[in-house]
Amino acid sequence: MTTTVEPEREAIRRVLPLAPVALVVAVLFGRALGGADAAWSAAIAVVIVVLNFVAAALSVEWAAHISPMVLYGVAMGGFVVRLIVFTIALVLLNTVSWFSPMAFALTLVPAMIGLLVVEARALSGRLQTDMWAFEDPRP
Repeated sequence: MTTTVEPEREAIRRVLPLAPVALVVAVLFGRALGGADAAWSAAIAVVIVVLNFVAAALSVEWAAHISPMVLYGVAMGGFVVRLIVFTIALVLLNTVSWFSPMAFALTLVPAMIGLLVVEARALSGRLQTDMWAFEDPRP
């Protein structure tokens, strides 16, 4: 059994229209404060945050249809994977001459916080039992 609106899809639906706005703001601030290199670094941070969010939401949606244990494992494991992806991106991009780790980090942190606020607002007011329903695998 599934709910009428998957909460993960709802969160994605609310976040994706804000992504271009966040991207433009990050590029403008990066450009104003550190030039073109900082603007590109800030843009990369926003793109990584949005792509990680979409991947995490879709994986949680998939796991929610299997079982609560798989859902919890994917949610917690996904968080760790997100942190690893951010770290790997920072380390790899830091080898490029134009990359600004300061602009990247100063964009990544507020973008993540903003994303978490939007995500919390998208899911607030719903009881956990209203968000996910699991089918009984027994006949």
